[in-house]
Amino acid sequence: MEEEKVILVNEKDEQIGLMPKMEAHEKALLHRAFSVFVFNSKNQLMLQQRALTKYHSPGLWTNTCCSHQRAGESNLQAGKRRLQEEMGFTTPLKEKTSFIYKAPFDNGLTEHELDHIMVGYFEKEPNINKEEVESWKWMQLEDVKKDISEQPELYTAWFKIIFDKFYQFINITNESNS
Repeated sequence: MEEEKVILVNEKDEQIGLMPKMEAHEKALLHRAFSVFVFNSKNQLMLQQRALTKYHSPGLWTNTCCSHQRAGESNLQAGKRRLQEEMGFTTPLKEKTSFIYKAPFDNGLTEHELDHIMVGYFEKEPNINKEEVESWKWMQLEDVKKDISEQPELYTAWFKIIFDKFYQFINITNESNS
């Protein structure tokens, strides 16, 4: 099976090429990615614990799911596909924002992503894919923020970066709706 390719982009999110995923992470090249945040009616965020067999960040907690778009796939199509592959369900998603971040890992790989944030709502239990996900839980945003500050080693590097930016965005959104 051919290695999955990521979409290389410039800072305007314009596609400039395709590259095998591992090579892009080894070279720290900017590529398109997405992060899905699923909430329930209690405003709790569904977190996943990455499978223990993952090549980086195994066993760490992170947002509901995240991955890379495939060539010709929209952000929403990619989010829906990966949510089904990892968490075993789909739900309507809405794009909220995007930004660029860079996070190097101890194993020599670097995530350098233009990350598209998507939000959805779901009330049931997921049917997790044990090859991708070790466990899952619902948490209030305030509890996630507190836990990250007290135990940052339990969370993925990108989630800590994204959560800080995303947390502010969610609060602004909630304030405008009240």
